[in-house]
Amino acid sequence: MPLTDLQVRKAPTRDKPYKLFDGGGLFLLVQPNEGRWWRLKYRFAGKEKLLSLGTLQDVTLKQARQKRDDARRLLSAGADPSDVRKAEEAKKAARDIAASLEASGVARPGTFEAVAREWHEHIHSAKVSAGHAERTLIRFEQDVFPWIGRRPILELTAPVLLDVLRRVERRGAIETTHRIKDACGQVFRYGIACGLCERDPARDLRDALKPVNSKHMAAVTDPVKVGELLRAIDGYTGLPVTRAALALAPLVFQRPGNLRMMEWSEVDLDGAEWVIPASKMKRTLQDKVVGSAHTVPLSRQAIAILKDVQPLTSHTKYVFPGTRGSARPMSDMTLNAALQRLGFSTKTDMTAHGFRAMARTMLAERLDLPEAIIEAQLAHAVKDGLGRAYNRTTFAEQRRAMMQTWADYLDVLRKGAEVLPFKAA
Repeated sequence: MPLTDLQVRKAPTRDKPYKLFDGGGLFLLVQPNEGRWWRLKYRFAGKEKLLSLGTLQDVTLKQARQKRDDARRLLSAGADPSDVRKAEEAKKAARDIAASLEASGVARPGTFEAVAREWHEHIHSAKVSAGHAERTLIRFEQDVFPWIGRRPILELTAPVLLDVLRRVERRGAIETTHRIKDACGQVFRYGIACGLCERDPARDLRDALKPVNSKHMAAVTDPVKVGELLRAIDGYTGLPVTRAALALAPLVFQRPGNLRMMEWSEVDLDGAEWVIPASKMKRTLQDKVVGSAHTVPLSRQAIAILKDVQPLTSHTKYVFPGTRGSARPMSDMTLNAALQRLGFSTKTDMTAHGFRAMARTMLAERLDLPEAIIEAQLAHAVKDGLGRAYNRTTFAEQRRAMMQTWADYLDVLRKGAEVLPFKAA
């Protein structure tokens, strides 16, 4: 017989647990300690199972019967009520955790911000320099997360991402817009690999943004003007350390950052070479750790400049220390400021980085030297991926000869003449 409310409320306690059955597998378990629990007995996949439906204090007889009927409907549909409950409890726990994280300022799992931060921490930061990784995160935090950071990455579409990028584009930051698009694309591809989204909407925006108008850094490549530049450097009346760095720059044509951070421990005057550690080169994080050092052969003219500045700075770590203390290298603005002082606009005439373009252009066009040797001295990576894996050629002797030829050629231009090499027929 079905139970009544009176039977349920007045059920006495006994020395041992006992059950009051209501029908359909539903029963009330009465414990000796006066605890009363609703239980449902059922069979699933040939096995007998029990499902707790709550205590009598919280669940009435009518509510217990409703829960029993709901469970029976699940069984009829081929689902195990216990598994369904566990799944619902897991979803609720996930929602609670997500709400707690959001309340504390942390993005919910599965949102674009959460996936982007995970990609940044585990993938991006392991590939690029710390400065590069920091710039990427700043762009996300300033230009992406405020608009789509809290949205599920699975729901984001190309039009939604385009709207975010157009905000950056309208400020005139065209190059930054494309960098953000590329970074977002990497996040979406990471999300695809992790099963968090199905496609990369950034790919659909290839022709939807204003193109970047590449603007090369100013550089002098005309032989006559190069001669004028060299004579101006010789007449520089500023600090002797700055003058020495300016004079050395065209002879070694390395990146300004490498030049200003040159250390005496890296220079071998007797061996006529400057060895830049891999950690200082513009490379991926992995290549900075396992890559080889970059050797710069020093011409007679370059050695003379270093010997001239040696008495001034050899007691310090850096060949070109900063003016505010020898413990730090020369400022990254010093050489450009010196060029401006000499009357060369860094926007239209010449920059410290322009010495690389000057050498790259004139070594090929004026001295007819092989491109591979020039690129090796510039420390440019071989463009072909297979080439990077198998081409270990350093052109050491050829580069040494080239650097001396280049220095001698600059001396000729300094004197106001130009050597026109005869090419073989």
